[in-house]
Amino acid sequence: MGKKKNKSKGQRGVAAALATFQDDSMAIDTENTSIQNPTAPADGESTPTTSSGSLKRPCPEDDNEDGDGWQTIENGRPVKKLKKIPGQESKRYPGIHFSTQARLFSKINVSSLRDLILYIFADGPAPQWVSVKHRPEFRKIVAIMVPGLDEAMFKKGLDFSAYTGPPPDQAISGGAPDPDEYYPRELKKELLPEVLQPFADMFPHLWPVKAPGDDKYGKLHSPMPAMLTAPLPKNKGAGVQPVSEPNGWKNQRTRITEFLASNEELMENGFPVHPAMLKPGEKRDRFKDPEGWVHTRVENLEDGKVPEGEVQQGSVTAGREVYALDCEMCVTGEAEYSLTRISLVSWDGSVVLDELVKPDKPIIDYVTRFSGITKEMIDPVNTTLKDIQARLLDILGPRSILLGHSLDSDLKALKLAHPFIVDTSLLFPHPRGPPLKQSLKYLAQKFLNREVQKGGGTNAGHDSIEDAKTCLDLVKRKCEKGKAWGAGETQGENLFKRLARAGTAYRSTAGPEATGGAPVGKSSAAVDWGDVSRSAGNTATVTISCKSDAEVEAGILRAVKGDPDGLEVPGGGVDFVWARMRELEALQGWWNRNKLVPEDAGGPPAVTDGEKEEEEKEDTVSPLETCLKTLGERLKRIYDNLPPCTAFIVYTGTGDPREMSRLQAMQAQFKKEYNTPGSKWDQLSVQWTDREDQALRQALKVARSGIGFIGVK
Repeated sequence: MGKKKNKSKGQRGVAAALATFQDDSMAIDTENTSIQNPTAPADGESTPTTSSGSLKRPCPEDDNEDGDGWQTIENGRPVKKLKKIPGQESKRYPGIHFSTQARLFSKINVSSLRDLILYIFADGPAPQWVSVKHRPEFRKIVAIMVPGLDEAMFKKGLDFSAYTGPPPDQAISGGAPDPDEYYPRELKKELLPEVLQPFADMFPHLWPVKAPGDDKYGKLHSPMPAMLTAPLPKNKGAGVQPVSEPNGWKNQRTRITEFLASNEELMENGFPVHPAMLKPGEKRDRFKDPEGWVHTRVENLEDGKVPEGEVQQGSVTAGREVYALDCEMCVTGEAEYSLTRISLVSWDGSVVLDELVKPDKPIIDYVTRFSGITKEMIDPVNTTLKDIQARLLDILGPRSILLGHSLDSDLKALKLAHPFIVDTSLLFPHPRGPPLKQSLKYLAQKFLNREVQKGGGTNAGHDSIEDAKTCLDLVKRKCEKGKAWGAGETQGENLFKRLARAGTAYRSTAGPEATGGAPVGKSSAAVDWGDVSRSAGNTATVTISCKSDAEVEAGILRAVKGDPDGLEVPGGGVDFVWARMRELEALQGWWNRNKLVPEDAGGPPAVTDGEKEEEEKEDTVSPLETCLKTLGERLKRIYDNLPPCTAFIVYTGTGDPREMSRLQAMQAQFKKEYNTPGSKWDQLSVQWTDREDQALRQALKVARSGIGFIGVK
């Protein structure tokens, strides 16, 4: 009885579907059930009952926008197919809306924008600061970073020719947070400068966006990792995910000398000063080692260079002697650590030196769980720090390179200065910038797929030989792979990788099989200045490298629409596009040309004085106003060419960093001079007092005060 009942239900479903199509005067071929001609079956013909194929309207776009569309028959039942893209008047058109009822208690940050993207297209948490309507209907997302914009520009009547930046107190607040500081500002066209009025046509609000940084240490972090790195989901296994190389990666064998820390880097990171690091002159002549300290026998930095004729072809050591160093220390006083073990390993992995050392002062705490040192090990030892210093001075010469992890601590314990240093904490910097550093244990897991320092708080502690060899292997791998290897890897998951892995499609875009959401992956594109393949965008489905904002604009539209042949950019375009425009950033002086990070390596060329003079002759309008006008028009063209149901995000990444950068440079110069042996405080070229420290904190707040815009085409 049950079988017969199911059969009759199936027959009724087929009959109902056929009746629908017969009403539209459509005929069905009995072999493959595809539509062959628009004539209805003649009287007396048998009606096909097969359900193996599809029944399709010839012009589904003729239906009303909220119609049911065409159908297929599966297992005797009509199945609803893809819905058309809804019109803007449709009740199911997607949207991103702000309400005063939203849970917003502080400024959103760059990662909030990233999480919004992940919520719409993948597995991100639902945002509490905006309401996302009809999430399944979003077809694409375009996010563009435009450094150089700030909120003060969006005030009517602003004289751009006299504009030098936001007022110093724009980002300064005291007491409890004021909603006026973090609530979005409504954009009204008539209240904006003419050159920025296009923004009101694209976006309902201007959002204050807080840039990543560290108020305690006065540091502004790069907004690139904040946007392009997603936190790992809790259910994605345990442990560190090993580094993966992007498609098309090619190794670039690089000499170790390319990774030597500069004098500035050594001084900024607290390394002992070697006289060869000082410029010839009075300071070098007056140099004297602090009591108990020694320095290696290097007269000039040039003495370390090896003539090309003496360098073996293809050698990554460039004729230099390379030693990996690691030390263990124990506590001998309040905040005082003394050397208790030293390990020195040569480039071939052989142990050159491994000695226990008895400190001059009594040991208060052996910190065995970290050092591995015990009282029983040290008691019979007679080797002193001076003995170790003498041996190191015999080993290390002008052509010697020391490598290790956070070597400044080891050299301070040794009371030794050497000018040629390769430090893995600098080669693989923390994504949030200094003074934070990634641990050697993490670097080994990430880049060597190796577990080290497995003492786990037991008396096993660290093994200094193991740590030295780990640093050696990290540097060897970096030399084999090249400078860009590992540069985009952070403690998280690349945004493009996440979208490819967990990008979610819904019934409206992927058919019945995606009802409720299915992780099918989302395609992506990175459009940026310079070589995108060697930046954090290298894992995108498509990378488009540019040399101007005009090329960025063209690249965005190409990524959105796709190539006609679909060979590079898939037909129909990619789902997610991230891009960056930099001409305003360069004009404003926000782009730091003196100290490039990997993602900035392809920045815009500097405008020469001659070019500036020509611009001034051609036009009396201020260059800033001209640049903003071009930017507004460019963004509006992109917006107008986006397909319906596309989320459009524009953000600056940071606020104005110029004053902060000036004060940071001043602070670095002070530290450099102050830490030079023999220098006197009252004779330094710059002074750093509490007044300058407070000014830096205020400048940092301005630098962290970015803005953003969110809309839906």
